[in-house]
Amino acid sequence: MNAFKAYDIRGVFGQDVTPALAYQVGRCLPKTLGARAVLVGRDARRSSPALAEALVRGLLEAGADVEDLGLCTTPMTAFFNAEGRFGASVMVTASHNPPDCNGLKVCKADARPCGYDQGLRLVEARIAAGDLPPPAPTPGRLAARDRLPAYVAWMKAHAPDLSGLRFAVDCSDGAAGILARDLFGGAAALLNATPDGDFPHHGPDPLQPANRAQLAERVRADGLDLGLLFDGDADRVAFVGADGAFIPPDALLPLLAEALRPLSPEARPVVVHDVRASRGVIEALRERGFEPRMVKVGAAFAKTALREADGLCGGEVAGHYYFRAFHWSDSGVLAALLVLGVAARAKRAGTSLAALLAPITGRYVSSGEVNLTGVEDRPAAVARVEAAAVALLGAPERRTDIDGVRLEWADAWLGARPSNTEPILRLAAEARDRASLERLLAAAKGAV
Repeated sequence: MNAFKAYDIRGVFGQDVTPALAYQVGRCLPKTLGARAVLVGRDARRSSPALAEALVRGLLEAGADVEDLGLCTTPMTAFFNAEGRFGASVMVTASHNPPDCNGLKVCKADARPCGYDQGLRLVEARIAAGDLPPPAPTPGRLAARDRLPAYVAWMKAHAPDLSGLRFAVDCSDGAAGILARDLFGGAAALLNATPDGDFPHHGPDPLQPANRAQLAERVRADGLDLGLLFDGDADRVAFVGADGAFIPPDALLPLLAEALRPLSPEARPVVVHDVRASRGVIEALRERGFEPRMVKVGAAFAKTALREADGLCGGEVAGHYYFRAFHWSDSGVLAALLVLGVAARAKRAGTSLAALLAPITGRYVSSGEVNLTGVEDRPAAVARVEAAAVALLGAPERRTDIDGVRLEWADAWLGARPSNTEPILRLAAEARDRASLERLLAAAKGAV
């Protein structure tokens, strides 16, 4: 079944993801996860109400009580899952994907991730075999509840002082628009803050440069200090500086960790990052007294590692940020508030966010993630890339193979990671200078 992915259920609506599939998932989840009560939310896509209705119908027939949050952000479902002691939560969303897509993001009790290996494999197998659990003798009960005021109040209670800061917030026509005015409206220039699942102004993926163009232009034109951009379901956020240039999401991790440390003194100083993180970020974390913890790419791995370590926070190159204070889950809004707080404090002290980032981002020249398409035998390609890199630079000082391979030398590193679902090999590299980086990338690409 094409819709079942490593971390969620997702695909083209009407083709991979249908109301019939959502209903079947609803019938299977309560028994698979042992959930008597399930929290359900949805994003602003045109197809989301139909999917949510079918999902809820299946859950009720399976005997689960359902609370319907209606239009909300993905982090809201995780937060209230844990706060309300639900047995599971499901968010109807395709996150940053185009408007013709949709899907289901599932969490187990206490907002623990539920990807393919945490339960969705069993759901897929039941549906494929036509082996749905029988309807419960007594259907579950449905209740709708507006939890947005309580969520906004929690965010305001955890928001730092933003006085003096001039910034813009782009909601990408997504779910962040339901709370942006309450949280940012008085201080920010708001862009695309009315939820519209057709995403008429630009796509909902903040990593695509074209989707940041409107925000960058507004920041430059109005002389703002920075701007931020949410994805479609507000679990990710990206930032641009005063010059409109993209700020690498992982570069903000040392600053976020420092801001959080006094707020969570009981936490271990562990900061989780994925295998693509800049060495400059890892070095900066260690210099500040934190313990960097490298994990595979993906929310399920980051959340689990952070929880098991009782760590402080974490983040990924894709713009996910995870917080101990947020039930070990990711929140684009909380990350936005904390970064804005760092920038506001810097401005009041006579400096800037750019000045704080320079010692982190200026250590190495980075390639960013480079995607090589049409690579069918990806494990073999990873092996060839490694051989080519070793031939160029010699045996690495450190080799990590938890997600593809990451090879580290004194002045450079190279990562090669196969896509789980597509014939794509993802490369990432850093070196002390541009010429060295280009030589290393050329060797890697040539091997593929």
